[in-house]
Amino acid sequence: MKWHEVDSVNLGAILAVHSEEYYSRLDTIAAAGGGWLDQDTYVGAGSLEAAIHAAGAAVEATALSVQSGWNSFAAVRPPGHHACYERGMGFCLLNNVVVAARFAINHFDLDRILIVDWDVHHGNGTQELVEADNRIRYVSLHEWPAYPGTGAVTERGVGNIFNVPLPGGLPRRDYVEALGSAVDRATNDWLPQLIIISAGFDAMAGDPLANFTLEPMDYSEWISRWMEWGVPMVSVLEGGYVPDRLAVAVEEHIRALSSDGSFAAKTY
Repeated sequence: MKWHEVDSVNLGAILAVHSEEYYSRLDTIAAAGGGWLDQDTYVGAGSLEAAIHAAGAAVEATALSVQSGWNSFAAVRPPGHHACYERGMGFCLLNNVVVAARFAINHFDLDRILIVDWDVHHGNGTQELVEADNRIRYVSLHEWPAYPGTGAVTERGVGNIFNVPLPGGLPRRDYVEALGSAVDRATNDWLPQLIIISAGFDAMAGDPLANFTLEPMDYSEWISRWMEWGVPMVSVLEGGYVPDRLAVAVEEHIRALSSDGSFAAKTY
């Protein structure tokens, strides 16, 4: 494993995903000492700085993985998959995985990027930002009904959206197989050049914000399946609200990502 500390992301990479007006609003709120975007999402004086470093970690992890073939994990806060074009919500300010995906498209000419979102909440921001872009396919496993109320099976974008909404309390294997099958459908006759994971660990049993029943080894099973494709993977931390459990799951996840001996961790 190699650890890298990263700089803030280039503003152009952010504005390829979010509106200039929204970024300016974040900057204004942070400069004023803080304020609420909505009832869940607070911007403190240092929040924007943290967010642009989080996006920077996702971008640098992507560059490393594409250029070297190594897998990467971006250990970041704040998370990002609820952040929309001109709105932050659900603890998210900037959409880290879409910033990374657009960077890969613009700088490496990739045209087959798979985003897998196993956070227990639907990544409404990610879906909004990619649903018209057939170079990106988005697969999301999430609890239904639950915040933010999006992610129905019928939401297909341009045929590139694969939502897997399921109720809480099912046996673990139901969730494992459902996401695995959805990824298989999304990649049928379409081998991705890069996999970006919205790696939320709030789908584990006992998380206070949800009712899924996954355990740390379930995430490793998915990684092991996709490792067989020989495609670089970039994993970006999203939710997870029991710190001790989150630590165990992330360690298990890192072990799976590094099982072929090539791994780099990204942190800020």
